[in-house]
Amino acid sequence: MKRILSIIACLGFVACASQNDGLVDRMTHDPNSTNTETILHVWSWNFPTIAENMKQIADAGFTMLQTSPVNACFSPEGGNIKILDEKEGNWYHYYQPTDWTVGNNIVGTEEEMKAMLDSAKKYDIRVLVDVLPNHTAFNIDLVTDEFYEAVGGREKMFHSKGLQGIGDYNDRTECTLQGVGGLPDVNTENPLFQKYYMQFVNKLIEMGVRGFRYDTAKHIGVHSDPLDTEAGVTENDFWDVATGRKEVLGVSLCIPYDSLFVYGEVLQDRNVPEEEYAGYFGQTASSYGHVLREVLWKRSAKDHDLLSWYHRAAPEYLTTWVESHDTYCNANESAGLTDAQIRTGWVFLTARQNGTPLFYSRPMNSTRENYFGDNLLGARGNDEFFHPEVVAVNKFRQAMAGQLEDIRISEDGEVIIVNRGDKGAAVINFALEANPVELPTALPDGEYKDEVYGTAFTVEAGVLKGTAQPETTYIIR
Repeated sequence: MKRILSIIACLGFVACASQNDGLVDRMTHDPNSTNTETILHVWSWNFPTIAENMKQIADAGFTMLQTSPVNACFSPEGGNIKILDEKEGNWYHYYQPTDWTVGNNIVGTEEEMKAMLDSAKKYDIRVLVDVLPNHTAFNIDLVTDEFYEAVGGREKMFHSKGLQGIGDYNDRTECTLQGVGGLPDVNTENPLFQKYYMQFVNKLIEMGVRGFRYDTAKHIGVHSDPLDTEAGVTENDFWDVATGRKEVLGVSLCIPYDSLFVYGEVLQDRNVPEEEYAGYFGQTASSYGHVLREVLWKRSAKDHDLLSWYHRAAPEYLTTWVESHDTYCNANESAGLTDAQIRTGWVFLTARQNGTPLFYSRPMNSTRENYFGDNLLGARGNDEFFHPEVVAVNKFRQAMAGQLEDIRISEDGEVIIVNRGDKGAAVINFALEANPVELPTALPDGEYKDEVYGTAFTVEAGVLKGTAQPETTYIIR
């Protein structure tokens, strides 16, 4: 009986006894803060595959994993088999919700998800789910009758201009009330929609999910954004409900919000109210990722500022990446970067004091000529997530809790040292040739060997010296 009551409470049929209002100052940087967690984006892996690889994920030093969307989604005839194929499916089909129920034919069933979550708990991995309440499938006739009924009918599902595509992404009226990429824009302010969506969220939490990535978060309005009065909206309160500040029709977030890891895909551009979004969740450091990729393309940080985070929010609340599934798949902005280049960027990013870095798992057997490799939805990604350099820096990050960063860059920008107090240092050589290392460090004088290759380095009079091989990184403690 106790178990049954727990489930009922979490699904929102009774009010939660303890809630956190989510009021956190995410704008003021604490210079002494250090982030230790890392996220593996198990992009397009299905639940059984994730479960089978959970031990390896944990052994690789990742503390969180992020799944692809788990909701019911567009499923064309022929199924969702391929990552990118005209007939046999596409990765973006699960970004087209048809209902807020658990399970689809890409990631697996509710039962398979529960087994995966049990495995994650065993290995102390926190699971984040990619959620996308902002829109439905392109074809609104494919949305389930149950979903329409739950929100009060088809006419209540969308904003008044929700079936029109956005023309100007810097116009906040269009950005929040019209369709991103042509996807029908949901009336997220409809209390019936909010209730139905929160029941889905609470079910995931009851199953063991402990965080969320909100897709297209900047397309869901905050209080300063225009109201869709034609649809009867009087307050842009979706984020207040989603983060547990208020209940809706007797349903509220079923655990304290501060026990979850939540970040929003708020891609940076003009007129984005980053400060208001920071009142609700962490945000993506998309501009920083762009600068880092420019450095990787040039194989040099010269004339680039890698110290700034290019964001108004405090860096300890930013989710960072070298690349994301969007930069890889949409315009292939990052897909041409080699695995070695991605590794050098990952080691630099992860060795830093702040941000929570996300490692995108590229498809198995992908190459720079064939971005989708085996081209199979559900399959494990390539071996890069457990490359020794990736593992070493993930564990270095955890070990450096409390140690402040000091970044030193060679004159030509090809070699960087990320010093963490006097306890450790990460050395990165972006170049295609070997480079001498001779940069300041707070490590005590002495002889060192890095943790991956056993390469010798020395510290004398506060200067770290050695030789870094092409496109190689080193962890020294």
